[in-house]
Amino acid sequence: MTTLNHTGISHTVFRLLGIPNLEDQHMWISIPFFISYIITLLGNSLVIFIILTQSSLHEPMYFFLCMLAGADVVLSTCTVPQALAIFWFDAGEISLDSCITQIFFLTSTFLFESGILVVMALDRYIAICYPLRYSTILSHTLSGKIGVMIFLRSYGTVFPVIYLLKRLTFCKSNILPNTACKHFVLAKLSCDNIQVNIWYGIFVLISTAVIDIVLIFISYVLILRAVFHMPSQDAHHKALNTCVSHVCVIILFYGPGIFSVLTQRFGRHISPHIHVLLANVYILAPPMLNPIIYVIRTKQIWDLVLHMLFSKQK
Repeated sequence: MTTLNHTGISHTVFRLLGIPNLEDQHMWISIPFFISYIITLLGNSLVIFIILTQSSLHEPMYFFLCMLAGADVVLSTCTVPQALAIFWFDAGEISLDSCITQIFFLTSTFLFESGILVVMALDRYIAICYPLRYSTILSHTLSGKIGVMIFLRSYGTVFPVIYLLKRLTFCKSNILPNTACKHFVLAKLSCDNIQVNIWYGIFVLISTAVIDIVLIFISYVLILRAVFHMPSQDAHHKALNTCVSHVCVIILFYGPGIFSVLTQRFGRHISPHIHVLLANVYILAPPMLNPIIYVIRTKQIWDLVLHMLFSKQK
């Protein structure tokens, strides 16, 4: 479980505790985790299947929605199966390399989703402000390039975290009071100076998520300005209605994450299990609810879902 290096003993295997102080409730806590994961897999798989198989949905808006659904599956799969293993079998042992790999995919997928939400806001802006030029401005080729750029930005930005963690010596403890490995939670177990890790984490947050939120806000300011310059109330309603699903997903994605960060920063007297539960909310809730929101709120997808269900019954 340990290896020797120039600074002493460094742990190479860690133990995830799950929800600290609630170990006797793990079986009950596992129920919402399991249900949310099943809904996430089924809901997002359905969205991806419908978009890929229906030629009428081969448009940039649905292409980005398909990418969001795929990212939701990855985000949940990075953490929920492991959490269930802890809850059901007390299988919390994880190697350092596996822990760092989980941190990499969890963080990069979160940033990837953030980037997709920015592009979806841009998509709505172009669709409302330049409806006649929509397909010309946002072509399939450009949409593909944007998707690749978001992917490279997300995974490229997080890649240095692997080196920043691998260089540390973990001699304090090998106990992680969480359901998943997190960058700062793991770094705090090091007896080395982690200032570089802290500052790089802040840089990643500001250069991606914070900028994304600002860009989304600017996009919707422009959208609202364009909508209120439209001549009729009916046009106002139709334009705003196309944005409702996206706004709900934005609030659902950023809201729990921001609240969790604020409680960790200012809620020092809050019990550790509350912090862990809040941190899991933004991993469980958005991937589960996103497909439900888009299926119900998007007429084209909803009609296709109903057609699939009733055609099978016949």
